[in-house]
Amino acid sequence: MIARRPDILCISSIDWEFIWQGHQEIMTRLAADGHRVLFIENTGVRAPNLRDLPRVRQRIRNWRKGTKGFREERPNIFIYSPLLLPWPYFAPSRWVNRFVLLRALKGWMRATGFHQPIAWTFLPTPLARDLLAAVDPQVTIYYCIDDFASSSAGAKRIVSSEDRLLEDADLVFVTSERLRVRAAAFNERVHLFPFGVSLERFEAVRRRSDPAPDEVKEMPRPIVGYVGGLHQWIDQDLLAAVATRMPDVTFALVGPEQTDVSTLRACPNVHLLGMRQHSELPRYVKAFDVGIVPYRLTDYTANVYPTKLNEYLSMGIAVVATDLPEIRRFNAQYDGIVRVAADADAFAAAIRAALPAAPVGEVARRVEVAQENSWANRLLVMTGLIDEAIERRAQTRQRWDETLRRLYRRTRWRVAQTIAAVAAVYLLMFNTNAIWWAARPLQVTMAPEKADAIVVFAGGVGESGKAGGGAQERIKHAVDLYRGGYAPMLILSSGYVYTFHEAEVMRALAVDQGVPPSRILLEERASNTFQNVTFVEDILREHHWQKIVLVSSPYHMRRALLVWRRQAPDVAVVPSPVPASEFYAHTTGASAEQLRGIVQEYLAIVGYWKRGWL
Repeated sequence: MIARRPDILCISSIDWEFIWQGHQEIMTRLAADGHRVLFIENTGVRAPNLRDLPRVRQRIRNWRKGTKGFREERPNIFIYSPLLLPWPYFAPSRWVNRFVLLRALKGWMRATGFHQPIAWTFLPTPLARDLLAAVDPQVTIYYCIDDFASSSAGAKRIVSSEDRLLEDADLVFVTSERLRVRAAAFNERVHLFPFGVSLERFEAVRRRSDPAPDEVKEMPRPIVGYVGGLHQWIDQDLLAAVATRMPDVTFALVGPEQTDVSTLRACPNVHLLGMRQHSELPRYVKAFDVGIVPYRLTDYTANVYPTKLNEYLSMGIAVVATDLPEIRRFNAQYDGIVRVAADADAFAAAIRAALPAAPVGEVARRVEVAQENSWANRLLVMTGLIDEAIERRAQTRQRWDETLRRLYRRTRWRVAQTIAAVAAVYLLMFNTNAIWWAARPLQVTMAPEKADAIVVFAGGVGESGKAGGGAQERIKHAVDLYRGGYAPMLILSSGYVYTFHEAEVMRALAVDQGVPPSRILLEERASNTFQNVTFVEDILREHHWQKIVLVSSPYHMRRALLVWRRQAPDVAVVPSPVPASEFYAHTTGASAEQLRGIVQEYLAIVGYWKRGWL
């Protein structure tokens, strides 16, 4: 019987449906080799902004496509699209996300028999490390493909977490020499593996006589091409200047627009073709006469190895690039196979020099270099290192004393985490305004308007848990509205009884404050908000009244309005909650009773929604 290959947990820094990169390529190949792969989509390295809204919407769609966010994308590949709070370095957010993520993940692992995985993470965030600690993998691999700290201002806080992951990982793979140098300061098992090329796919197209895509076939030649995202690291000024110097050359850029590309769009001989499926890229690259890598020189791109480099070479075409450190290293390894240019004049000259058809031997040399950098070769070496790491860990685990110490350390860590989480939640809820910020969506108020009646929903024991706790302030506010001339009638709704009927007590309070008994109607059957609405609607219909001013507590108003809109949409409701509720009075923080009241209100909304009441 052949033993099943180990399961693999992949913590990705991109989503599955993003531009096809090494993340998807590696996991697809491992799945084809018999490993079951759980691919966790990007959990974030920075707080999102408005530009990320399409990605947020896509994440919600991805979550809905599966079961609780999990779906089987293809044989042996499962995708998890978690819905998390968007602040990766804010401690309370991290604790909530860890709870949500681990609960979902452990449930899925139990359901599928997924256990003792190889953990392969592209993310060094605190949440990623929490996840690694919780699943107890056979080995942990950190594939460092970016200098996250220099990618954006919001990601700078990742450095300390990445340092700890570099120390703890069993293996560290990196994509550039600069990343290797940095990682080697923390871990002795660091290996340089730049992203490779899907050689089989490109070779199949190169050997066939497939026609070029129609949109490229119709372009004037020669064609200088680029494949990849049109992101902030593309030197648009350089590329536009080159296109201006070469009006007889067509520039075809294949990839999604990830930043403002108006500079390029203004060039008549530059064509932006948009995103294409990864399987279609070989046909585009084959149609190019020259492939380009026009990246800006920054702290970020100093760590970048352009994946497209080997995709160009696999088709035997010449490559022109800016003077990136990884291009220099590549040229040192392969005898200057890439033309390097520092400015627009040099870049245009390099393209001119590369345009004539190359000798057969030179084309073959380019293909040979791409073959050396194929994903098949990369994975062969990687999996050998992983097998060695598993063996090392297995030998370590045979030492009972080390295992016992590790268990004690883990237990202490979990206890410390629990204590810290409880303390943080306590401080957050009872010593900050976080609960009032969270409760803000429950509040709805409008300036009073003339109406047919003022409707008061009494609370029974309500949010305070005490009979009649909110009735007096609600009646006072209703009487103030009546005196202000906003409506000629009061409708008091409550079926609650504590010694006396609450509705009758409310009427007595209103009469004591000067409202004539003839101006008061009682509804004495309702025991919840749904019944408040339906029974009061019967009274309104009987009197042909269509507009009301509604009085209730500040945080009950959202639920009441939702029920009105669902059950009696023809009634115009003007929300006028008690302006200063004694129960909800606060300066900062919340009491346990106030917290219970807010939570109870949210739970009631969920319960009403499930019953179809709103």
